[in-house]
Amino acid sequence: MSNRELPLTEVTSPACEVTSVVRRPLTPVAAGDLAAAFKALSDPVRLRLLSVVASRSGGEACVCDLSEGFDVGQPTISHHLKVLREAGLLTSERRASWVYYKVVPQALQHLSQVLLMHSDTAEVHA
Repeated sequence: MSNRELPLTEVTSPACEVTSVVRRPLTPVAAGDLAAAFKALSDPVRLRLLSVVASRSGGEACVCDLSEGFDVGQPTISHHLKVLREAGLLTSERRASWVYYKVVPQALQHLSQVLLMHSDTAEVHA
């Protein structure tokens, strides 16, 4: 029988110490949702766009104010804003001929909590 065929309960290491679970790990669905949000933030342009929106009063900015300082055109900015919206990090609202984008505070808080939760565990075991 090869190692690949061995049941996990039979594969042990003398150096492996069993530790207790202190919090529930992410479910596959939660991990997928978080991965989509982190993937959206993994692009420097999108991360900067979110930062620009968040830095405005009320966490809201008009699309007309979002292209300053970027080396990409308006269609690319619009695409990145769409990705951030689809990831649940921004909402949008049309007002007359302009679209306003607003940060979703709960989404950012959730991402922060996940990162802090796992960093607390790393500090304890480090």
